[in-house]
Amino acid sequence: MTLRRQIATAVAAIAVLVAVAVGLLVHQAMIRQHVDQARSAALAALDSARDGYARGGAPAGRGAVVNDPALPERLRALASGGRHGSLLAADGAGESMWAAGPVQDGVLSVRVDFAQHRQAIADLDRIILLTVVAAVFTTVLAGVLVADRISRRLRTAATAARGIAAGGTDTRIGELVDGKDEVADLAAAVDLMSRTLHRRLEDEQRFTADVAHELRTPLTGLVTAAELLPPGRPTQLVQNRVQALRGLVEDLLEVSRLDADAESPDLSAVPLERAARRTVSLTGLDVTVEVTADRQVRTDLRRLDRILGNLLLNAHRHGAGPVHLHVDGPRITVRDHGPGYPEDLLRHGPQRFRTNAPERGRGHGLGLTIATGHARVIGATLTFTNHPAGGALATLTLPTPD
Repeated sequence: MTLRRQIATAVAAIAVLVAVAVGLLVHQAMIRQHVDQARSAALAALDSARDGYARGGAPAGRGAVVNDPALPERLRALASGGRHGSLLAADGAGESMWAAGPVQDGVLSVRVDFAQHRQAIADLDRIILLTVVAAVFTTVLAGVLVADRISRRLRTAATAARGIAAGGTDTRIGELVDGKDEVADLAAAVDLMSRTLHRRLEDEQRFTADVAHELRTPLTGLVTAAELLPPGRPTQLVQNRVQALRGLVEDLLEVSRLDADAESPDLSAVPLERAARRTVSLTGLDVTVEVTADRQVRTDLRRLDRILGNLLLNAHRHGAGPVHLHVDGPRITVRDHGPGYPEDLLRHGPQRFRTNAPERGRGHGLGLTIATGHARVIGATLTFTNHPAGGALATLTLPTPD
């Protein structure tokens, strides 16, 4: 149940309970008032009849009867015992208020019709019912409006927060949520978190770019010096490590450009099967290519090569053969038969400098990060799952020409 429905339901329940309680209290109070009025009238008529009976030997007043057979037995017994009393009792199709007292010849009683009082109570009950319905409707409507305003502002804040989680750290919720209540306090707190996160991300991106640029100059000299070493096994080892370091620096520069959103794609419509086979041939890796359906896609060939190349390299480096690349319409899947992606990568996505490999020194964790960044640039969707039969499965869905 949504927050709006919870608030509306709570307001409706409280409004109904309060209205019913007040209605019952008013109803009971009006019944007591009319019963007291009828009793007072009946007792006054009884006193008048007794005075007339004492003067003339016969009861005076309308409705006064001695030894009335219709008198309720409880009241007759009370009067026979020498006491005066009154009683509201049903008789026939209606109700009457009886008053009785002892006289010389038996029991003198007076009956006052209660029909008018009962009608007045019924009229009042209808008024109470209409008032209760109107009050409940008005209260529930007000509660729904208030709940809708709160819910709408919270949904706005939630949408902005999801945008921040998706990478839009420059989004500000306070500009979208008005007021000075707790929701506004929440928006201000989220804005503060967003600003802090944005600042830290900028610092991290700047640090990555600065480190890569600072390493590039001495690395160039190191590459030149390695090429001047005399041939031999030690020289080959040094050159291999220098080339690995050079690749790492280039990857860092590429990550910094992707993080800064400084990349713009060069899009064109190309057949996906031909582009996939081209990438496989460029990598030189042992990959089985399968095609279910070919499709024209709108993409940047250079970036597509980079994405697929990194996925295939990751499959060979961290997975196990055979490695399959499957083209199905605008979708490409890369699957290996290794242990699959770790749970941390499936939950949070690729993270730089985290390979999740059991041994150290087996990569720097930038390959999948770069692939994800290039997929974002060309408007593609890259997801990572594990195949039910085992092995890691990366799915790249490319946009098609309009």
